[in-house]
Amino acid sequence: MLSQQPAIILSTLNSRYMHSAFGLRYLFANLGELQAQALIREFTIQERPLDIAEKLLSLNPRIIGFSVYIWNVVETGAIIELIKQISPQTCIVLGGPEVSHYPDVPDIVELADYTIQGAGEISFKRLCDDILAGKAPLNKIIKGEVVPLEQLQTPYQYYTDEDIRNRLIYVEASRGCPFKCEFCLSALDKTSRAFALSTFLEEMDRLIQRGARNFKFIDRTFNLKVSTSVRILEFFLQRMTDQLYLHFEVIPDNLPESLKQVIQRFPENSLQFEIGVQTFDPEIQSLISRRQDNQKTCENLIWLRENSRAHLHADLIFGLPGDTLDNFAKSFDQLVALKPHEIQLGILKRLRGAPINRHDKAYRMRYRSSAPYNILSTRDIDFFTLQRVNRFARYWDMIANSGRFKHTLKLILYGMDDKFETDGYSPFYRFMRLSDHFYATTQSTWKIALTRLYKLLYNVLTEVFLYDRQSVFDSLNKDFVQAKQKGSLEHLLAKQKTFRKGVANKRQLKHTD
Repeated sequence: MLSQQPAIILSTLNSRYMHSAFGLRYLFANLGELQAQALIREFTIQERPLDIAEKLLSLNPRIIGFSVYIWNVVETGAIIELIKQISPQTCIVLGGPEVSHYPDVPDIVELADYTIQGAGEISFKRLCDDILAGKAPLNKIIKGEVVPLEQLQTPYQYYTDEDIRNRLIYVEASRGCPFKCEFCLSALDKTSRAFALSTFLEEMDRLIQRGARNFKFIDRTFNLKVSTSVRILEFFLQRMTDQLYLHFEVIPDNLPESLKQVIQRFPENSLQFEIGVQTFDPEIQSLISRRQDNQKTCENLIWLRENSRAHLHADLIFGLPGDTLDNFAKSFDQLVALKPHEIQLGILKRLRGAPINRHDKAYRMRYRSSAPYNILSTRDIDFFTLQRVNRFARYWDMIANSGRFKHTLKLILYGMDDKFETDGYSPFYRFMRLSDHFYATTQSTWKIALTRLYKLLYNVLTEVFLYDRQSVFDSLNKDFVQAKQKGSLEHLLAKQKTFRKGVANKRQLKHTD
């Protein structure tokens, strides 16, 4: 703990408390002698900007560095605006992907004193040295210096005991990506660079000895170099406990036999693979410079589902240039047939600096002007269709990805005795039909209580899909029992909602004698 107030605060707003700011710890690790004058302070986007500004300024720092991302740029901007009104002499330094692609930067850059574009471990320390020595540079935009990975100090010792108990521990065995998928900022990387494996594993061992059990690898291509992947997995297998959990982002079409053998040895609930399929359409893949062997991808997903106990989280993106609703439906149906445990339906976002922006004119790509910059319409997809798929994605999370409705989901996607097959319904359009009726009934995709969800599903499947009532009840009841819900489904479905008469002066009446 500092014996005096810090000269430097490293800060960011995480989306939730369980996340930890890996980048801040890297900056702190490479501050050298300035560490004695620095602190890390993390917040969440749910906290009020005024409260965050107060907590930061109460420490009276000379420099505050903010990591800015697509999910926190609005809230961070509000905090900086407050800080500059209250304490204009406080120096604000920005970094992170949201501000690293000048001149394509958000308004928040104008509020700050300095912005570091790209890698900040070396450049932030150098900038702080200059500011504290009274030699602040004139140029507000500073290009980050990229150095060999072995020259960087690693951040793992700066995870606190509280982090280890309560948060995801982010780690990386490599940086960068050799692929050029245009929707991703990693397309700007020249290649993938690996950290020294022996040193990395020593760091992982120290974290495990301290009690870390929840590791999320941020490597873009964990299984790019298979021999390294195998060594890392073997390392964790030797230290396996019931609580150990590992998350990896993997290339879907690269699963050789040596990797399969070690994956098979992991127990239930210990491995999660994030598998970026994005689209199965070869023409779109070519248009956005995505190299993916679709046949191999399908074979590997089938193998993982049938021969491993890994949890499979697969991603699709709607709104890519050239895509249509019917075409996206084909990718969805193909992926559903491969049976990953979760399918994350992402809506395309305009990442600043991403090469996909070159298609804006030809495909009439229209994005929101404010974060998270999601696509509003394209040449082939209108605004209302995008809204429908947005709602589809939200209801899919509630019903399919939640894992609460395994039996009922089969009814939704495949029907009863192929009841709708002659009408041309596919799993995608069956769920879209359900989604449309859900929204027509609720006018909301948020704050739908689980008890109401059971009722909504029963009503739509029996009254809209015209499924046999007893079959729908039986499927829902299996899910109800497996979820260990209180009471009985029969009672829940029979229960009518009662409306109480409101009292306008309820609060005032409490003050009467």
